[in-house]
Amino acid sequence: MLVHDTTATGRSQAEADQIRQSLRSRYDELTAEYEHTLAQSHVLRLVEVGDTAGDDQADSGTKTAERDTAQSLLRTILERRAQFEHALTRLDEGTYGFCEGCTAPIPVERLEIFPSATSCVACKQTRERRAA
Repeated sequence: MLVHDTTATGRSQAEADQIRQSLRSRYDELTAEYEHTLAQSHVLRLVEVGDTAGDDQADSGTKTAERDTAQSLLRTILERRAQFEHALTRLDEGTYGFCEGCTAPIPVERLEIFPSATSCVACKQTRERRAA
């Protein structure tokens, strides 16, 4: 993996600090969202455990679907948080903003929309075509 310092990236220390603050802020938001969703999931389970008398198949199915949805949401939040954690690590290493595939700079517009991006558009499209 290529390591780029702030001079090589053309990024000033102030810009790197601003990016770090933005990434950290989003990471913290996702952490709070995860904790809130986890608490809601626990409440849902407690209600479910105490309220099973008289359930028919439809009730059981609904509760299972709600539980699965909550678990899926928790996994998604954790995955997104891990992406921001990886972006922060890359920023510290000096590789943030460069494609992990071809090491080309990732366009600023892409990073503004998707700050945790690790690949340029071309490499991302290639990876998606292979997966299809």
